[in-house]
Amino acid sequence: MSTADNKKLVIAFYEQAFNDGQPEQAAAAHLDATYTQHNPGAPDGAEGFIGYVHWLRGQFPELHLDIKRAIAEDDVVFTHSNLHLKPGDRGMAVADIWRIADGRIVEHWDVVQEVPEESANDNTMF
Repeated sequence: MSTADNKKLVIAFYEQAFNDGQPEQAAAAHLDATYTQHNPGAPDGAEGFIGYVHWLRGQFPELHLDIKRAIAEDDVVFTHSNLHLKPGDRGMAVADIWRIADGRIVEHWDVVQEVPEESANDNTMF
């Protein structure tokens, strides 16, 4: 797959799982059986991912992920997103790293930071 294909795969997966609330379908279409999760709050594997999304959406049923940018190089895709847990909140800045193998997502890392009310500069986090 090309880097462009890898980006499309990750974006489709991420939006389907979180914005459409269809983690089962997203996992079936895009996650490899060997999916390794590096977020300490979520277990490995498709079932772990599905459970995590359902737990998060159960806490925040109106959550919405706004992917601001996606960058791909070789077998890695980086996404930079604003995760809104509730409509109108400032949200959280999320940086995700996804590794792709044979057209499937095999590994994921993330870094999450709340968007603060005040900043020491006039730049946004996005």
